[in-house]
Amino acid sequence: MKIALDAMGGDYAPEEVIKGAILALQERDLEIILLGDIGKIKLELMKYTYKKDKLSVIDCKESIEAGEFPLGAVRSKRDSSIVVGTKLIKNNQADAFISAGNSGAVMAAALLELGCVPEIRRPTIAAILPSVKGKVLVLDVGANVDCKPEHLPQFALIGSKYAKYILGIENPKIGLLNIGEEENKGNKFAQNAYKNLKNANINFVGNTEGKDIFKGKVDVVVCDGFTGNILLKSSEGLAKFLLTTINSMIISQLPQNQEMDKLKQYFMNLVKMTDYTEHGGTPLLGVNGLCFICHGRSKAKTFKNAILNTGKFVDAKLVEHFKEI
Repeated sequence: MKIALDAMGGDYAPEEVIKGAILALQERDLEIILLGDIGKIKLELMKYTYKKDKLSVIDCKESIEAGEFPLGAVRSKRDSSIVVGTKLIKNNQADAFISAGNSGAVMAAALLELGCVPEIRRPTIAAILPSVKGKVLVLDVGANVDCKPEHLPQFALIGSKYAKYILGIENPKIGLLNIGEEENKGNKFAQNAYKNLKNANINFVGNTEGKDIFKGKVDVVVCDGFTGNILLKSSEGLAKFLLTTINSMIISQLPQNQEMDKLKQYFMNLVKMTDYTEHGGTPLLGVNGLCFICHGRSKAKTFKNAILNTGKFVDAKLVEHFKEI
């Protein structure tokens, strides 16, 4: 298994990216290809001991910055780490590509170099949220801020494959994010999306309100990217606020003893459930190759987990299952 990693992407590149790659190699037998400024990468690699046959470097002369217009940057900077990474997948020289760089550029490069799998018109970004029953997959969370009702059944089909082959849910329940449970609820977009989902070859169970997502009533929630992104960031913000408040007001004030240590461990497990660093990257689904987008503020732990989780997607042959749609 070969994973291409954008060594120049993110606020803490290349130091934290490379550290994360080294940590991943210590936990799993795979090959990592670092993409970027070879001088900076090799200087950073001198700090570590690692198996030389498991890590290689491709020198990329250009870099796409966070504020650049994605499509223009991808077309003009053909030797950037983002473009080179997607080309490696296209040429079967890598099984997946990970970047914490310009997310719009990653999506543009994936579409230009890899294209979508057959029957999929729009790629989508998926995110995992916790629920009382386990995990809930939400898509789209940002790839398509403007989309049409007919795109949501495609998101649902993609989500069904993800839930089955990655989360291990045989017949996942699909819900449409809406302001009420009744079929006629919501705006025209939601009402038309409901009709399309109802007629799709999926286990569609109807509308899902925001408050029900964390109850685990459905396994997959579909929505447009604008709504999904607000849901994701609001959930992350609320979770951080609540956990910080609970920690400062209760957990940090508890006495030191065996029972209290158990309670603190339960709290830390809850923190992990809401921590994006545990998941690593967010997959761009529907393109003809595995591309993962990491948070721009990612550090070594996040990159390590992104690499390890990407390996699970490669093992599951998820892109091949998308071609069954």
